Amino acid sequence: MKSTEDVNRVIDAYADMVRRICFVHLKNRHDTEDVFQNVYMKYLLYEGSFESNEHEKAWFVRVTINACTDWLRALSRRKWVPLDALAEEGASMDDSSREVLEAVLKLPEKYRDVIYLFYYEEYPAVEIAKILGKKENTIYTWLSRAKELLRQKLGGEWS
Repeated sequence: MKSTEDVNRVIDAYADMVRRICFVHLKNRHDTEDVFQNVYMKYLLYEGSFESNEHEKAWFVRVTINACTDWLRALSRRKWVPLDALAEEGASMDDSSREVLEAVLKLPEKYRDVIYLFYYEEYPAVEIAKILGKKENTIYTWLSRAKELLRQKLGGEWS
């Protein structure tokens, strides 16, 4: 079991990232907070060690994505998201940010993941491939397709 200092350190380091990944997948604040707690409980009980800070961060990304997937598989959580919950989250954003968020949230899950990891967490495609357990060329293809879908929905250029 991890020490209090260690848990506090990783919460300070990764809490925002874990919450953002959860929100991208779950689309509401309440489920995000539940899964956030589950991720940190898994860390608290994790008995392994990490080779580096990058390895630790990648572990949090993978565990968070898996925890969100598990949460969505739960029978009581299938096939619906309260629209007021998403509207509540978007109310604090400016119009262009809200429009981008809505477009990203409508992408298929695999595209949401690569867009988030590439643009928000600034992982290179090589690292995303390792985190998601996919081939590097698959990640490049998904990035390209996701950018094209966003370009069609939002107009403009994506780099």
